[in-house]
Amino acid sequence: MNRNSVVAKKKFGQNFLKDETVLRKIVEAMPHNNNKLVEIGPGLGDLTKFLVDVKSVEAFEVDTDLCKLLQSTFKEEIATKRLHMNCGDVLQAWQSSLVDEPYDLVANLPYYIATNIILKALADPMCKNILVMVQLEVAEKFCANEGEKVFGSLSVITQSIGNAHIIVRVPPTAFEPQPKIDSAVFLIQKNADRSDENFEDMLRVAFKQPRKTLMKNLAVVYEKTLLQEAFVELNFTLTIRPHQVSAHDYHQLYKITRSLDGRRESGNTNS
Repeated sequence: MNRNSVVAKKKFGQNFLKDETVLRKIVEAMPHNNNKLVEIGPGLGDLTKFLVDVKSVEAFEVDTDLCKLLQSTFKEEIATKRLHMNCGDVLQAWQSSLVDEPYDLVANLPYYIATNIILKALADPMCKNILVMVQLEVAEKFCANEGEKVFGSLSVITQSIGNAHIIVRVPPTAFEPQPKIDSAVFLIQKNADRSDENFEDMLRVAFKQPRKTLMKNLAVVYEKTLLQEAFVELNFTLTIRPHQVSAHDYHQLYKITRSLDGRRESGNTNS
C-alpha cells in the first residue's frame, strides 16, 4: 500500500492536511520545552515528518491500513526511536495517562472525536500543552471569553486550567478530501489540573439552555432559595445569562452553593 492509493475513510473522520504552510505554522507554534510529543491520528504522516525532526513522537493511529503505511514510511525514525507507533483506539489506550512522562499533544484531530480527546488531555496531569487542529466552531468554544455568545462549559473548563487562543484559521482547501467547514489550530497552555466532576456537572446544568437565564437553568437541579443567596453574594442579577458569567465567578458560585448547602444540611441535622 502506498499513500497515493489511500482513500479517506468516513468512519474515522479522515481529512488529510496537505497545506505545508499550515503544517509549518503548527510546528512554529509548539511550546519550547523538553516534553515528549504525542500525536493522535497522524494519517498519512504529513505533520509527523515535521514533528520527528523536532522531538521524539508517540503516535496513535486507529486505522490499521494507515498504521502499516506509517510503519513503512517512518522505518528509520521508528528504528532510531524518534517515533513510536501505537496501532489502535487511543481512547482505549487512555485509561489514565497516555505516556508516563510530561507531554504535549500536537495533532490534526478527527472532527468526530476532537472534543472528547481535548477533554481527556485536559484531565491528564501528564499533558502540559494542547496544540491541535479542529473544526473552527469547536476551537472557538474552547477559546471563548465571557460575554461572547459561544462562551460555554468548554470555555470555563479551559480557563480553569490554563490559557487558550486560536493560532490560525484553516480553509477547507488545505485538506484532502475537503471538509465542508472551516478549521482552526488552537493552543491550550495548562497551568493547573482539571476541576472536579461536581463542578463540571454544575456547568453542564448552567449551559444546558444558553438562551435562558442562569437562574432558570440552575433552578432545575438546585434549590432556588440557595441560588438566590449565592446570586446576592456575587452581585448577580436574576436576568444574567450563562455566557455573561466569568470562569472565576462560576468557581465562586460553586463554592458558595456548596457552602450554603452544607450549612443547611448541618442545620437540619442539629434540629
